[in-house]
Amino acid sequence: TVEDVRRCVGTGDPDYVPQSANELAGHLFYTCYMGTENSSAETRARAAQLAESVGSHHTSLVMDAVVAAIVGLFALVAGSTPRFAVHGGSTAENLALQNIQARLRMLLAYLFAALLPWARGRPKSLLVLGSANVDECLRGYFTKYDCSSADLNPIGSISKADLRRYIAYARDHMALPVLDAFLDATPTAELVPFATGYVQSDEVEMGMTYDELSAFGRLRMIGRCGPYSMFAQLLHRWPALSPGQVAEKVKRFFFYYAINRHKMTTVTPAYHAETYSPDDNRFDLRQFLYNAAWSWQFRAIDAMAQRLDQQRDAV
Repeated sequence: TVEDVRRCVGTGDPDYVPQSANELAGHLFYTCYMGTENSSAETRARAAQLAESVGSHHTSLVMDAVVAAIVGLFALVAGSTPRFAVHGGSTAENLALQNIQARLRMLLAYLFAALLPWARGRPKSLLVLGSANVDECLRGYFTKYDCSSADLNPIGSISKADLRRYIAYARDHMALPVLDAFLDATPTAELVPFATGYVQSDEVEMGMTYDELSAFGRLRMIGRCGPYSMFAQLLHRWPALSPGQVAEKVKRFFFYYAINRHKMTTVTPAYHAETYSPDDNRFDLRQFLYNAAWSWQFRAIDAMAQRLDQQRDAV
């Protein structure tokens, strides 16, 4: 009702009536682009254009000073300064430096949610929305306590493929042509410095595509498949790949699923729209600690793949 709108908006005007959806969004929906020196100007511009299109109260900031303070504190205590991989650092250094940025974004999101309305003269606080999709959760391709940590995740049980379809629908039916740029952009976390010949890409870093993750997720949850039975199923679904290639993809998925499953115990509650969600919040109550070697299953997969590859070569 209009009374509910007035209460939520908190302008103090007892006769307030929104004149448009964009105007109402400016009162209720706050967006913030939290960039670093690793963020591109294109991504920042897309965020600002989308915020303007939907009417959100948008803030754009550079958080390099905050990141530098954390890195500087560690260097002061440990006597060593970590480096990104493109600058010669180890895998441990590279991941830690990425995670600093990711987790600081969570802290800043809650700070801004608590105080941005106050700064506008409105004694309200905001819900923080998460932005990790179901395929990223399944693979564990996110940092604990970063954008996966929020009050509610509207897309936490939606696959990347369905998200892309919805973005295309919104572009065509909600007068949001700016979304074309989002569909064309390479999915990337933008947490590492740009280097000649290297651009951080989600699918490259994961070692699997989002379409492959959807296939793995449906077989794991709906098909009740473990490593060997999933391998057997995918032999028929992916005939263009050799048995050895299918085996490597299945083993890679289950290794990362096993070492990252624990993250789902802390993930933000999500609206459930996908049957293969790995969300541990009263939805997928499987164990969260696994032996990532999968010794028996991987040996069986390798033996079967070797026999099939030999038969294939003999034909």
